[in-house]
Amino acid sequence: METAVEKKYKKSTFPVEGMSCASCAASIESMLRTKEGVQEANVNFAGKTVQVAYEPATVTPAQLRETVQEIGFDMLIDKQTEEELEERHQASLDKLKRKTIVAGILALPVFVLGMFFHDAFVGINWVMLLFTAPVLLWAGQSFFVNAWNQAKFFRANMDTLVALSTGIAFIFSVFNTVYPHFFMSRGLMPHVYYEAVAVIIAFILLGKYLEEGAKDRSSAAIKKLMGLQPKTVRVLRNGGELEIKVEEVAVGDRVVLLPGDRVPVDGEVVAGTSFIDESMLSGEPLPVKKEPGSKLFAGTINQKGSLQLIAEKTGGETMLAHIIKMVQEAQGSKAPVQKLVDKIAGIFVPVVLGIALLTLAAWLIFGGEAYLTEALLSMISVLVIACPCALGLATPTAIMVGVGRGAENGILIKDAESLERAHQLDAIILDKTGTITAGEPTVTDVVWAEGVAEQERLEQLFFSMEAQSEHPIAQAVYTFYKDKGLQAIQPSYFNSLTGLGVEADFGTERYFTGNEKLVKRQGVQISQSLIQEARRLQEQAKTVIFFSNEAKVLAVFAVSDPIKPSAAAGIKAMQEVGLEVYMLTGDNSQTAAAVAKQTGIKHFQAELLPQDKATFVQKLQAEGKKVAMAGDGINDAQALATADISIAMGQGTDVAMDVAGITLMRSDLTQIAAAVKLSQATVRTIRQNLFWAFFYNVICIPVAAGLLYPFTGFLLSPMLAGAAMALSSVSVVGNSLRLRTQKL
Repeated sequence: METAVEKKYKKSTFPVEGMSCASCAASIESMLRTKEGVQEANVNFAGKTVQVAYEPATVTPAQLRETVQEIGFDMLIDKQTEEELEERHQASLDKLKRKTIVAGILALPVFVLGMFFHDAFVGINWVMLLFTAPVLLWAGQSFFVNAWNQAKFFRANMDTLVALSTGIAFIFSVFNTVYPHFFMSRGLMPHVYYEAVAVIIAFILLGKYLEEGAKDRSSAAIKKLMGLQPKTVRVLRNGGELEIKVEEVAVGDRVVLLPGDRVPVDGEVVAGTSFIDESMLSGEPLPVKKEPGSKLFAGTINQKGSLQLIAEKTGGETMLAHIIKMVQEAQGSKAPVQKLVDKIAGIFVPVVLGIALLTLAAWLIFGGEAYLTEALLSMISVLVIACPCALGLATPTAIMVGVGRGAENGILIKDAESLERAHQLDAIILDKTGTITAGEPTVTDVVWAEGVAEQERLEQLFFSMEAQSEHPIAQAVYTFYKDKGLQAIQPSYFNSLTGLGVEADFGTERYFTGNEKLVKRQGVQISQSLIQEARRLQEQAKTVIFFSNEAKVLAVFAVSDPIKPSAAAGIKAMQEVGLEVYMLTGDNSQTAAAVAKQTGIKHFQAELLPQDKATFVQKLQAEGKKVAMAGDGINDAQALATADISIAMGQGTDVAMDVAGITLMRSDLTQIAAAVKLSQATVRTIRQNLFWAFFYNVICIPVAAGLLYPFTGFLLSPMLAGAAMALSSVSVVGNSLRLRTQKL
């Protein structure tokens, strides 16, 4: 539940433009967090968004945007449609593509001249300057602009490294082109490094372009979900049919669906009969029959018939919109390991600047005859190769692909923490009703005590009591007798006894209906024959309800809730991925034992109250186990909130889904094992990415600084440094994309 403090903060996600590395993300976060009224700010570098929890009474989105703009970035606060955001992104990508192509075309002749024909003719340096200047001043302009914006606040990022390395090399080369006699008069060759400047910028732009394309593929799941909603809708207004934009549909509108149409809003069928493909929600391939009174959900597909529905939820309130929002927030959230990486990335660039200066000083002091050339080249190589892009992309790209992969398979992950922690689980607790069983119980047996008269009247009283209760078993009784035409009587007194049943007064007599624990607590007599009947029914995995007055038990009613077809396979799959499976239920021991036996569960507890389930979770946690809880009802909410990972079945209550970190849209227990496998694969990918990102920097920075030179004579070229840096970022994103083919 939200606290009063949490309620006063509004959480919003805004697109961010202009970020080039993890240090950019760290700068935006730190600036926003210092703003009064901001509780938290988390930037998703891979997704180019920032999630801000702020107090609207203290700070406005416009003020947040000004803060971001001060350091050279932009935050889009106006409501943007996905099409508009896509257009902006595509325009930015096209611009980057043009700059990459132009930089590559101009860099090629500079590279050839500088590497193979540097003494071919008089004035060659001027030719290379002519080709390099547009690469630096036009194609690479953004590096210098962003670096300056960061420097104004005494900050540094990837653009700082690129601007310093290429800027220093370019200025040094221009100086030697314009005034070569300065070094020649001192017995030194006036070297130029135009080829390094042009090729570095071309490589970095190419890397950024490939990286952007790869990141687009990592958010494919969101685009796929958004594509499920139609752009236009047919509605009946003022006696005629109009075609309007989906954003203009209002609650209460009568929407017309033709064969093949996607359902645009959530609503209720009021006319027509058809079959609807709901596989995007339920995962079930068979279409579902819909007729007046049936519920429809946005994104599902009408098949053969025509329907009319009344819109009940539109826009951001539909189930599809909630799914999209949950996936977006999960992709934008941060896994615990990412918070450590962010801290490292935040100090990484200043450390690299320090290493570059030390490299320069060491070469100037201990270098040989060409010490100035080697000093300059080594410093530039360190600045170029140390770009922390790979480090910044390692975790968020894996999270984005992992969350998207889950969404495609009906596993909705609320946040990155849930995805990361699921692989640590030791035990899982399953509620019985609605989780292991179908959650659609029905009355199967009625056994009266010997000598009970007025059975029809008593049956009506029993029905009237159950009609007052919200328990799934009570609802089964209500539906059973409602279909038989019984009418409920209003009791003069009614009280729900948590975890036991209910009591009610009709006239001068009090009646009880509930489990065996209730009967024993009231001290009510029960005949031996009824006890035997109750045991027989319980051994058949049926739930037994006792109905009594203050003197004796009058009857027992058996309710059967069939076990889900996937339950046994799902429980076996959980055990195979290393989970210890427990079943907790408020039902009696005999029924619980029968269900456990049929599904292969070794550990179970019965006749538990809601708080007992939460206590059991805490007991396992006290033993050092990481515990997941899967449930579908309000009575599971406390245990769900207590568990390390909470899993809600998609057909359960909104309360359970709000509390849960993971929601299974198909209510299929095999998906729990799939979620654990997805977590294992995602965490494995994150670790691989971080290893290679750190390994790359740990190995390459010393090599770039010239560590191998005294032993091998090898000095890393700035051009190769630029290529290696670009390759590292692309390889990390590529490794994350492998999750899209992960078998769950």
